[in-house]
Amino acid sequence: MNHQRTINGRRQRRRFHVRSKVRGTPDRPRMSVYRSNKNIAVQVIDDEAGKTLVSASTRDANVRSDIGYGGNKDAATKLGKIIAERALAAGIQAVRFDRAHYKYHGRIAALADAAREAGLSL
Repeated sequence: MNHQRTINGRRQRRRFHVRSKVRGTPDRPRMSVYRSNKNIAVQVIDDEAGKTLVSASTRDANVRSDIGYGGNKDAATKLGKIIAERALAAGIQAVRFDRAHYKYHGRIAALADAAREAGLSL
């Protein structure tokens, strides 16, 4: 059997397991994280309305000038502060953290901790 297919199947099961417990509401939207080797992206989503309320990525032009390389913990920390500032400006104080299939470790943990320190309740 193809080893990569097995890995992708396990990853998809982990994602479904996490998402089955995390649901965004208008009062407490879902903060979804996407991580690649070179970049990180974050969205704050209201699942009932199906709308993205706030987003930030290391690929954004104004963020990239401040961060530089987007695939390390320093970039994740700065992105956590940026998403928290944007969410608070939009009137969002609390979110549900959706880590998808990623472990709560490294860049994902750094992003969440920085968002908490900036005043966002996870």
